[in-house]
Amino acid sequence: MVITYYGVSCFKAQAGETVLAFDPPSKEFPANDFGLKLPRFQTDVVLISHSQHKDHNGYDTLSGKGENKRPFIIDGPGEYEIKGVQIRGIKSFHDEISGEKMGLNTIYAVTFEDISICHLGDFGEKELRPETKEAMGKVDILFVNIDGSDTNPQKATKMIAQIEPKIVIPMHYHKDHKALKKFLEEFGNGAVKPVEKLTIKKRDLGEKKTEVVVLSGV
Repeated sequence: MVITYYGVSCFKAQAGETVLAFDPPSKEFPANDFGLKLPRFQTDVVLISHSQHKDHNGYDTLSGKGENKRPFIIDGPGEYEIKGVQIRGIKSFHDEISGEKMGLNTIYAVTFEDISICHLGDFGEKELRPETKEAMGKVDILFVNIDGSDTNPQKATKMIAQIEPKIVIPMHYHKDHKALKKFLEEFGNGAVKPVEKLTIKKRDLGEKKTEVVVLSGV
């Protein structure tokens, strides 16, 4: 599997000919203001954690593959299986007051090439509820928001300790690049150097302790 970061909360995960896209920004998102480029690639599936915000809801920015002019779009809780990829959307909230201010957020737990990926979206609850953690299941790779608004570095670190993933990939710090430094310091590993992409197989995960991988983005 190859994982590439496109800024904000957008990732491309590809194994063989199958491609997944998480949270592509919309065309209305001012990517240039943050030194980012809108993603341009073909995908089988687009997963949207919350459709209220233009930095996450780019339904129409990516094209489908082959004869499929549009990818399959998932934008809420439920269970899906597409091209052998198992996807579970888990209901959560974007804020600490049960969504009254910011609305709903969907966490995605995905089993892809026998690797368990969890994308937290803009999870903003005060803490991770036991039933949410149970629904997530075992997590090999965790994408976690660290930008200090919904999930600050301290909260992110606490959730990582609860979830115990093998690999943590921080995301959503385009508005506050200092958040990445704070997160790495909080996690106790400030010397992580960004890499362009993560190429990994199930056997690479082994019994390793949690490590942080910072993706530089494209």
